[in-house]
Amino acid sequence: MIIKNVKVFTEEKKFTEGGIAICDGRFEEPSQVPQDADGEIIDGKGCYAIPGLIDIHFHGCMGYDFCDGTTEAIAEIAKYEASVGVTGIAPATMTLPVKELEQVLSVGASYKKAALQKKMQGADLLGINMEGPFISAEKKGAQDGRNIISCNLEICQQFLDASEGLVKFIGIAPEKNKNALQVIQGIKHKVNISLAHTNADYDTAKAAFDAGANHAVHLYNAMPAFTHRMPGVVGAVADSPHVNAELICDGVHIHPAVVRATFRMMGEDRMILISDSMRATGMPDGRYLLGGLEVEVKGKRATLVSNGALAGSATNLMDCMRTAVKKMGIPLETAVACATINPAKALGEDKKYGSIAPGKKANLVLLDSDLNLKMVLKDGKRVMGNCKAQ
Repeated sequence: MIIKNVKVFTEEKKFTEGGIAICDGRFEEPSQVPQDADGEIIDGKGCYAIPGLIDIHFHGCMGYDFCDGTTEAIAEIAKYEASVGVTGIAPATMTLPVKELEQVLSVGASYKKAALQKKMQGADLLGINMEGPFISAEKKGAQDGRNIISCNLEICQQFLDASEGLVKFIGIAPEKNKNALQVIQGIKHKVNISLAHTNADYDTAKAAFDAGANHAVHLYNAMPAFTHRMPGVVGAVADSPHVNAELICDGVHIHPAVVRATFRMMGEDRMILISDSMRATGMPDGRYLLGGLEVEVKGKRATLVSNGALAGSATNLMDCMRTAVKKMGIPLETAVACATINPAKALGEDKKYGSIAPGKKANLVLLDSDLNLKMVLKDGKRVMGNCKAQ
């Protein structure tokens, strides 16, 4: 397959006029693929060509949640995500009892093996992001506080074993776990450690990062405010160059001025756009369940019925990326990188995913000049789109 007349997003995080060649589900050097390699030439007509997006923190869509713990739920989630240009996923768990979480993780591992065997066209399951259960009751947000526990190496290892290594992030609130630093040091070589739903002050958060934690779950949300005398987790992230930070750019969770300031403060290389979407994404307004708690969804806003607290989002990652560009003033090149190569690196999957480069999986999205979705390719095969072949 040859795709011509497109603005290609390069590994230098710039757009350049040119074409893309795909052979056997992989990107190839255009000069090395015959024009009639598979009989199809697509004219992109000035579209932006970007890698398939990768969402490393979301819960569900189309009425399904990853924590439903069924292969059907994961398959439907993966199908929807691919249809909107998100071709790699790492769903997040909720704060559930340990045995339930082990079951969810086991189903995820089984699904991944089946998806590889059957070469499913839905988004690839690249990992699992454990948002709970080692969190703070004070900052639990939409998590069920009844299931919060203290972290320990044994339970962390149980999660890794149940997922057969698919768990890529484990979140903790270090101020609530006396042995947090020992746990971080004991497992950091096996999995990324996040600070998640935490009320930690600057010193506690910085100590966790110095011990080896390297990720921050949805920065600003479910953590102390960043102020000039109490910089909290946000300040500790800023002072820890090895730490990546998630941002929910749905237009609800973070003010545009704060998003712009965060990019200036942290730098674009460690910002990761996420959706934090729940099962209501792609569905009508109404009431839905998230981790056993009832949520009211109106437009993009999802709130707990019990207290009105924000409960994730109802926006997919592609829409979040558009919002970052069109309403928050983030350059398109930066936003694309933060939704593709940055999450791929955080997952340790950047040799196969995250950029348009020879040998990588041909997961590709074409956007028009207004960032509307025109075509999605997964492993070089069309998932959706109306660009015409010649």
